[in-house]
Amino acid sequence: MEGERYDEFAPPSALSPWIRVVWTYASPDPSRTVQRIPPDGCPELILDLGAPYEELGQDGQWRLQPSAIFAGQMTRPIAIRPVGPVELVALRFHPDGARDWLGAPLATATDQRLDMRESMQGLAPPSGDPAGQAVHMSDWLDGVRRREGWSLDADVREEVEAARDDRPGVARSPSDRRAMQRRFLDRVGVPARELRSVFRFRRVFDHALGPDAEGWLEAGLSAGYFDQPQMARDFRRFLGCTATEWAREQAELARALAEPA
Repeated sequence: MEGERYDEFAPPSALSPWIRVVWTYASPDPSRTVQRIPPDGCPELILDLGAPYEELGQDGQWRLQPSAIFAGQMTRPIAIRPVGPVELVALRFHPDGARDWLGAPLATATDQRLDMRESMQGLAPPSGDPAGQAVHMSDWLDGVRRREGWSLDADVREEVEAARDDRPGVARSPSDRRAMQRRFLDRVGVPARELRSVFRFRRVFDHALGPDAEGWLEAGLSAGYFDQPQMARDFRRFLGCTATEWAREQAELARALAEPA
């Protein structure tokens, strides 16, 4: 394994209704800098071929993550740090795409990193080969999909897409709306309003870090926030810090990664 690398691959067409992207990441000598991970609206299935990360628990204690995890929807940030060489391969589901994989309501995995070592036992993507890792993981999961006969809820998918595109959902009667709320929570793991908040928060970074980068306030307004205090509340909620603090942490992390060993 050479230097740090990150790659994304489109899933095969048979998996694309459930899987948004396959990604790989490797760093042979990562910085021990703590990394804040905010919600992004998508559950993930992650296999660690290197040294597992440590995660900061709610009790303030650092604990090693399992080498294979299902990361459910997040409503709050997590803090992780590497303890050795990192090599990850992961499947990022659509917000409503993981229900059949999990075999349980997605709400049971919200803000959880579930141990998947037994379910993924024997899975061995080729080390140092991002494209080969993506194919290996995709072929394995597609076999699971075919054996188990996965399906989707078309109405829930429409609500997810409306949230992603920041447009109104389908108008429903009060009883139908309550039924949809239950189906949405089962398939997605968080209420539709929460998912919309996560998507809006993530759009801030698209505007602040994209090719036509804007200042944080302008990025927040472009993302759909009414004012700076409203955006600041979501930074505290989803990242546990202010936009300025987060930007400083990223600069520090970039410097640490650039320092010679």
